[in-house]
Amino acid sequence: MKEEITQILTMVQEGKIDAEKASELIEVLKEKEAGSNQVEKSSKYAEKTLKVRISSSDNDNVKVNFPIKLVKTLLVAGNSILATIPESQKYVKDIDINLIIEAIDNELVGQIVDIQSGDGDIVSIVIE
Repeated sequence: MKEEITQILTMVQEGKIDAEKASELIEVLKEKEAGSNQVEKSSKYAEKTLKVRISSSDNDNVKVNFPIKLVKTLLVAGNSILATIPESQKYVKDIDINLIIEAIDNELVGQIVDIQSGDGDIVSIVIE
């Protein structure tokens, strides 16, 4: 981008464009660079993994890893399905699915959910 700005400033010096036009061109360059950085950031985020860890007091342990690319779709669909199964509510009542979806939309990295029940059950959800 430095090279393009130098070219714009040279055009101003040579009288080919005025300062206002130069300012507009530089702003367009900045927006273009910001857009490409956002695409790069989102593409790197898409390589992340959502890790679900459940440890129960009955020693029923679960470890599941999901590519972040699929997680949001699975959460939305799964939440709709869970709503139709009455017994499922006792297992997911403390997990806010919308919070996880929002974390993904905002490209959050790190621990999202950390629940410990009185029975010693632990649910942990992390994006790494």
